[in-house]
Amino acid sequence: MTRISVIVGSVRPQRFAEKPANWIAEHLRKHSAVDTRILDLADFPMPMYDDPLPPAYPGRAPFTNEVVIRWTAEIAASDGFVIVTPEYNHGYPPVLKNALDWVYAEWSRKPVAFVAYGEVEGARSVVHLRDVVATLGMASIKRDVQLPFSALMAHYRAGDVAAELAKFDNAATTMVDDLLWWTNALKEARDKT
Repeated sequence: MTRISVIVGSVRPQRFAEKPANWIAEHLRKHSAVDTRILDLADFPMPMYDDPLPPAYPGRAPFTNEVVIRWTAEIAASDGFVIVTPEYNHGYPPVLKNALDWVYAEWSRKPVAFVAYGEVEGARSVVHLRDVVATLGMASIKRDVQLPFSALMAHYRAGDVAAELAKFDNAATTMVDDLLWWTNALKEARDKT
């Protein structure tokens, strides 16, 4: 079975991120051959990256922090990812950057898609993330879902968030289909090496 992990890239109180994360997870669960997991960064309170050697360094000692060990195991067990991210000041949250930086080889040769939101639909956070995930050896798929500010405001005004998200069901379906194509292709290639 193919495992796709949806990463909730915000840990702020009363955050919006959980709603699009659960929404995209439901789209993934429509596929019976997909084991969908939600990896909420709030459940992985990692310290700021402070190891003397980067994760990419050959011969680096194993991690000793239990949360980092759990996080790394989850990434290693996943075949593909959807990162749900807000946009903060033209970028993505530091907690997400930290989570990406703690891991290296476990990201490699795996696809990633993005669901973003913010003042300009999270577009600028996705632009930055595409550069970072490329450096980690991931395949960033072209299609993403960028949610408008109205969805975020519906959350904070106790409005109908489900109705706002439903407007993007077709985009979500297309993105998930692309992600699964890339996941299967890259998984098959990884299994051959």
